Amino acid sequence: MPYEAIQPERLEQFKRQIEAHIYTKAAPLSVDAFVTREPVPYTERESGTHLGSIQPGDKWGGLWDCAWFHFKGNVPSEAAGKKVVLLIDVNGELCLVDLEGVPVQGLTNINSEFDLSLGLPGKRVVPVTDFADGDEIIDLWGDAGCNDLFGRYQSGTLREAEIAVCCETMRQLYFDVEVLLELALHLDPSSRRSQILQALYDVSLTMNVFDEEHAASARERLAPELQKRGGDPTLTVSAIGHAHIDLAWLWPIRETIRKGARTFSTVLHMMERYPDYRFGASQPQLYQWMKEHYPRLYDRIKARISEGRWEIQGAMWVEPDSNVSGGEALIRQVLYGQQFYEQEFGKRVRMLWVPDIFGYTAALPQILRKLGIDYMVTQKLSWNNTNDYPHHTFLWEGIDGSKVLTHLPPEDTYNSPAAPRSLVKIEKEYLDKAVSDCALMLFGIGDGGGGPGEEHLERLGRERNLLGLPPVVQELSIDFLDRLNIRADRYKTWRGELYLEKHQGTLTTQAKNKKYNRRMEKALRELEFAAVLAESRCNIAYPQRELDEIWKEVLLYQFHDILPGSSIKRVYDESIARYEVLLERTEQLIRERYAALAARACFPESGEAAIVFNSLPWERNEWLLIAGEWKQVSVPAMGYSVMNCNAGSTATVVSGLSAEPGRLENEWLRIEFLTDGTIGSLYDNAAGRELIPPGSAANRLIIYDDKDGDAWDFPADYRSRLSEQALLRDTRAYVDGPEAIVEQTYLFGQSRLVQRIVLAAGSRRAEFRTQVEWRESDKMLRAAFPLDIATDQVNCDIQFGYLKRPTHRNTSWDYARDEICAHHWIDLSESQYGAALLSDSKYGFRASGNELDINLLRSPAYPDPEADRGTHEFAYALMPHTGDFVQAQVYKAGYEFNVPLRPYFAGKSGTNQNVDYRRTFFSIDHPGVMIEAVKKSEDGSGLIIRLYEAFGGRTKAGLHVGLPFSRIESVNMMEDQAEAIAAEPGEPVALTFSAFEIKTLKVMF
Repeated sequence: MPYEAIQPERLEQFKRQIEAHIYTKAAPLSVDAFVTREPVPYTERESGTHLGSIQPGDKWGGLWDCAWFHFKGNVPSEAAGKKVVLLIDVNGELCLVDLEGVPVQGLTNINSEFDLSLGLPGKRVVPVTDFADGDEIIDLWGDAGCNDLFGRYQSGTLREAEIAVCCETMRQLYFDVEVLLELALHLDPSSRRSQILQALYDVSLTMNVFDEEHAASARERLAPELQKRGGDPTLTVSAIGHAHIDLAWLWPIRETIRKGARTFSTVLHMMERYPDYRFGASQPQLYQWMKEHYPRLYDRIKARISEGRWEIQGAMWVEPDSNVSGGEALIRQVLYGQQFYEQEFGKRVRMLWVPDIFGYTAALPQILRKLGIDYMVTQKLSWNNTNDYPHHTFLWEGIDGSKVLTHLPPEDTYNSPAAPRSLVKIEKEYLDKAVSDCALMLFGIGDGGGGPGEEHLERLGRERNLLGLPPVVQELSIDFLDRLNIRADRYKTWRGELYLEKHQGTLTTQAKNKKYNRRMEKALRELEFAAVLAESRCNIAYPQRELDEIWKEVLLYQFHDILPGSSIKRVYDESIARYEVLLERTEQLIRERYAALAARACFPESGEAAIVFNSLPWERNEWLLIAGEWKQVSVPAMGYSVMNCNAGSTATVVSGLSAEPGRLENEWLRIEFLTDGTIGSLYDNAAGRELIPPGSAANRLIIYDDKDGDAWDFPADYRSRLSEQALLRDTRAYVDGPEAIVEQTYLFGQSRLVQRIVLAAGSRRAEFRTQVEWRESDKMLRAAFPLDIATDQVNCDIQFGYLKRPTHRNTSWDYARDEICAHHWIDLSESQYGAALLSDSKYGFRASGNELDINLLRSPAYPDPEADRGTHEFAYALMPHTGDFVQAQVYKAGYEFNVPLRPYFAGKSGTNQNVDYRRTFFSIDHPGVMIEAVKKSEDGSGLIIRLYEAFGGRTKAGLHVGLPFSRIESVNMMEDQAEAIAAEPGEPVALTFSAFEIKTLKVMF
């Protein structure tokens, strides 16, 4: 006679029956609510609109409303001797507090939108007592947000508020059955699978009454299956609790602060219940918020960190975007992050923790290694559309040759349910298991916070060494990474950028935010330079504290769901308002310091004096409009020039310039326009070369259909869809001093674009200064430039160097890399000629064949239905050049396009006869070395000069320091580990660079 066929569906039903009998409702809680639009502290908990007593099913708020809930009740006498809990669900996020308002436990509504394959993220159970007297008084307050875990609105009604009796034996049986059933279903047909299913089937037959006695009997029957152990492991899984908390995304920043309190209080609560539990959290900004808003909770966190059960992770201030963020900003992310960890916890971390960022610049390995970071943990590469990265464990090599050991948790998630399927997947799909015997698992509910619940920890307790699964140990990630590093010589190397084949739209979405970020990065660089000079020359105090505050806020807005443009409208309304304040304050500080320097440098001739500052490390010769007069100025490297503003205009009419509606020309370039406003010819007079291929047109302003896109992604087939070209409505041409200008007005849909195409006297670039009133929805605006240049590579400016990418689509990897990131410039070059496309605020480009294409604006409908609608101003430029992009020093043109000369008035002249009309404070005698930053050292004992090699080759260069100094040291980016450098005041400091090497020098006075 055959055995009874065991149906897994029946066992799943049996599991649900057990779950339904864990809690028995004993008495309702009375509930009061006090509603406010914004959060209020515990001391003001009754200041909101009092709703009075509300019942399950009653509405209490709308999206982003806040409320203090008051839960009251009495444990009934019939619950005496039993385990008692509360079941609470306010259909939102709730944080219970103690009598002093300190967070003690977070509760998440059970119908949060989530990937339910990872487990239901509901937390609704509040322990009261394991052994009730039967007369306990319940009196609890909780701080609620009327939104689910991911910022959605789920009707804002109270769903549940009950005192309940918990059958602990039934609860334990539930997890016994869950773990064994899932293990069996993920095992290949084997005796182990058959025995587990038979045991579960037997229990389901005998347990016809769901009470404690039958539950205990069932646990005894299942115990042997849970006690079976594996043999010597071939792979060990290291598990650490995690709660990836986006600092803004589908909710505003203010809600993140409360998410942190809810999540971290739950972690601390679970640590009391589960001694093996290890948890880690990154982002010093989040810890800083806890310190400011929840100091008592923060003290408890610090105690667990000191104990060694809570791991501080990720050296960066936030988990930033690494495509759009500038190089110096990435350094400051780690610098400020490590400073915070060291000051607060007495330690630095050695891993970069960026599970969710949207691509990884090839400059990052060197930055990390020079900041003392040995490892990187990430996960997002598993989201690739077309190609799977061939490794989970590998050495990532940057453009300079630096390597960082990188691990992608093989489960391909940072929200692991810690279930048997998790461990089975890790063992099955770990791509490097042939050479590695360990892998990492990050368990808990993330993205919106929440972290691990009891279900994760109950499962792990049963899976520690369960036959059929790889063993799992809860430990800190750094212990895992150090063990992983033992076999570093066996791992493969991936060189260059780690390109994410999704989220290409994030290089463009929310253009204003990206422009402000660029302007803030450049303004902070300028301020630090000006502040160093003002302190040394004018005795004006260096604004260290204010600089730190501004930098940290800018770094916050570089978070990987803010800067990429993938947050809700409120996030951008608030961040842009703050950017305006930050930029104005930064510019004010610059003005004050340059004005003081200008006053000191005034010269003795009669009339008004002006001083023009140049913060770039090479001499610049440009036209400036000063006091209504055009002046041709020459300003030395990282210094100033003094000029007499009353000497009259250098030239009101400049020879060699021509502007007609169909034509622009200076001594270098001649541009001819077609009737639709596009460029039909761009002729290089000096090279005798036409840049636009026959039959082609450049600066084609094309509007593409983007209706299937969102903030992250535009349709991959957008170029195959119907598109339209902006229609030219008006053209006028004129010459303004040294600038020949054709101004074109375009209309399309509900939008209007005005573009001034400018050729300046002596300039080799054609500038496109653009104003757009953009009113389109689900559209994308791009500008295309076909060029008569033969090459199969495009050269792209990235942080601290450049990257070469193919312009063909020969392989699936080339095909998937359709939209690419660049900062100041992107360039096509032959051996003796080329052309660069410069930008002042754009990051998304396409290079296909001989065509360069720049993504200007996008207006997706989600998650911000008003993304990019409004007024925009930006500029880009096309610069032909002789020689390739290195010989033409294109990187300098990119900096000049983004870092303007700054003129200031010095007032009436004085009688000082010993005036430096031109002064250089810092310079480098090699054109391929860039001075990226000059600032005061973090310890205040000197100043820091950061330089990098920009051409991509070994170089010797001499650094000139025009301030008196006592010694110079080479330091790492944390500004320690000093090594003396031979240097004498007045003499160049001899430096040797390898390709793309970044050097940090400390100058002491």
